[in-house]
Amino acid sequence: MKFVEELVVEEFLPTFRSMLAGALRERGHTQNEVAAALGISQSAVSKYVHGEVEENDRIRTDSRVADLVEHLADGLASGEMTPVEALIETEVCIRELEQGGVLADLHVEAVPELAAYDTIAVHDPDSRMQEASRVRSSVRRGLRLLQNSSQFAQRIPAVGSNLVESLQDAETIDDVAAVPGRLLNVRGQVEVPGEPEFGVSQHVASVLLAAQEHGSTARAAVNVSDDAQLRDALDAQGQTVVEFDAEADLNEAIANALSESPDATVLYQTGGFGIEPILYLLGPDASTVAQTLRDAETA
Repeated sequence: MKFVEELVVEEFLPTFRSMLAGALRERGHTQNEVAAALGISQSAVSKYVHGEVEENDRIRTDSRVADLVEHLADGLASGEMTPVEALIETEVCIRELEQGGVLADLHVEAVPELAAYDTIAVHDPDSRMQEASRVRSSVRRGLRLLQNSSQFAQRIPAVGSNLVESLQDAETIDDVAAVPGRLLNVRGQVEVPGEPEFGVSQHVASVLLAAQEHGSTARAAVNVSDDAQLRDALDAQGQTVVEFDAEADLNEAIANALSESPDATVLYQTGGFGIEPILYLLGPDASTVAQTLRDAETA
């Protein structure tokens, strides 16, 4: 009797760690940094990078494993992915390989009697946890774009900005990832107070959820100070710009705006008594929203 989990430990993990350690070293990581990312000792990393650990050639040459290693190495090296998110993506890949990939093949070879049985899928690779990980990564990528923008800091309103992205079929702000607190302009630089989390944005998340409730397919949004020149630039890009009433109930105001322009991707209000003029840019994901804003700023 041999369990597939034994193959994961004996064959997959040594090969996978060796591949990922090498990929991170190629991207400039020190052995200590690789050890921290993989959660192993520096001496273990040394063995991996010097080829002192036996690898399984079939796992090493598997396209899904190779693609995963490159994806994780890029994300970890750039800071767009945390070790926990890398772990989640690896777990999903392992489950897929157990159910119909190289691990399933190796398992049948170790226990030939299994060939007479259908594989039972006991893990869901499209789980909510996996989706949440992807959303947080998208927000991180968007934040990097905004931080590297030459003009975004100056567009942050007095109330602050936020960049948000929701899960599919979001219902409440707990289904929306954002920066805890607000993005602020600190001496001309964008200050990001923390890592993206779910349930930490009240206002911008509420605008996005209201837009979704009334027909928008957008999954992400960012808010900046309203500016006619910026609106014109976004309009020139092909964005659909529509005004809403700043002093009306938010949900009702968004509903009215989208009833007139269902495909609106820019919602703005020009202010009111004690209300700052704000523009909300909507889009399919956080990184796309951030890039769209940067492109409009430089137009």
